[in-house]
Amino acid sequence: MKGKFCSIADDVQLGHNVQIYNFVNLYGCEIGDETRIGTFVEIQKGARVGRRCKISSHSFICEGVTIEDEVFIGHGVQFINDKYPRATTSDGAPQTESDWTVEPTIVQRGASIGTGAVILGGLEIGERAIVGAGAVVTKDVPADATVAGNPAQVIRRETEVRGQETE
Repeated sequence: MKGKFCSIADDVQLGHNVQIYNFVNLYGCEIGDETRIGTFVEIQKGARVGRRCKISSHSFICEGVTIEDEVFIGHGVQFINDKYPRATTSDGAPQTESDWTVEPTIVQRGASIGTGAVILGGLEIGERAIVGAGAVVTKDVPADATVAGNPAQVIRRETEVRGQETE
């Protein structure tokens, strides 16, 4: 299903039964089967979204981001792929793709990222991890951990929820 006023470039690879809502911009990316993409989402070239994901409205998934299967991305989540962003080079010329390096980020299977979170480039968010709403993630998030705050800190591990001892 494709919403109204969507820009989906010819080089986008869409899986089966992908749902795309209004005002979405996709180019050069891959979207897996049965994924839902909310209104006002942009997914850039080189980004990959797995199967059965939910990408909520107003989120930005930039080049270099890989989202594995069954991941939840809340409203207004922002990914960053450049640790040292500049508009121009040292001589004042506008930067081109050759003037900076993409910092790849991976969100592993079953992770959930809360509304308004900001994910810096070059990080890994582990399987089934939870990133709290509004968190600013500046370092890797372990599998099964819940992080929150600015900068995001581990506040709980899944084993604690089940009553088991943590590492």
